[in-house]
Amino acid sequence: MKKALSFLLIIAILLFATLGCAKQETKIETPKDETPKVEVPRDIILATTTSTQDSGLLDVLVPVFEKEFGYLVKTIAVGTGQALAMGEKGEADALLTHAPDSELKLVEAGDIINYKLVMHNDFVIVGPPSDPAGIKGQSTSADAFKKIAENQGLFVSRGDDSGTHKKELAIWKKAGIEVGGNWYQETGSGMGQTIKIASEKDGYTLTDRATYLALKENLRLEILVEGEPNLLNIYHVAQVNPKKSDLINAQGAKDFVEFMVSEKAQQIIGEFGVDKFGAPLFFPDADKDPSEYGLKY
Repeated sequence: MKKALSFLLIIAILLFATLGCAKQETKIETPKDETPKVEVPRDIILATTTSTQDSGLLDVLVPVFEKEFGYLVKTIAVGTGQALAMGEKGEADALLTHAPDSELKLVEAGDIINYKLVMHNDFVIVGPPSDPAGIKGQSTSADAFKKIAENQGLFVSRGDDSGTHKKELAIWKKAGIEVGGNWYQETGSGMGQTIKIASEKDGYTLTDRATYLALKENLRLEILVEGEPNLLNIYHVAQVNPKKSDLINAQGAKDFVEFMVSEKAQQIIGEFGVDKFGAPLFFPDADKDPSEYGLKY
């Protein structure tokens, strides 16, 4: 019995030693000079205005960016006011908006960085072909708004603190009109939904030209006032300052900003809409001096 136990003990010791050697032989040593790689998050949250989404521009630009840089862009299309609020709170990585006065406040506060001019189009006042308020041919948007108010023509406002809504309120102020009453209705919705409601109700509204042209086939609205320098619609792109939150994808946001002002993206912007409408819906501005538009930053 003792011999048998001794034999089994020897076998166990040899087996343990063999397994130990095997583990040592298969152990892979990491070179001491190799620094660990830091993975860059592949998701980017882009807060933008509904006009870039409703016009279809982002449906063309975003896939090109994703393919070239390997990111997945999560687009949140809201009013510019809401998009800027997301930036201010650190709830987005990048912004694409069109309210320079409000944007510059965030630049000065350090909430957004790498702020760059991207493109422009313009705002237009649209309404039913019958034009019950008689605004067609008015030389200024303020004069047109005055006539709408005087004639109690139905005006459909976004009412969502978007860039378009900010511009609309500025025009009412210039016209000296305090809005209110049954003739003035707010949707609290994006540009696409608002313009559809205006069409259904035979009302007037202020819209960016791109969204109007993209939806024109299904609207009973015509452009009645356009071409005023005051109606210029300017878009900027920016990174949200990574100091706002540890969750911000700083590299991804930087790559998106640089892509938007790149030659490739600017060419896409300049050609977008030409095949369908005979003219671009947006005009590339990355090579322009902001001072050409009266902007100082």
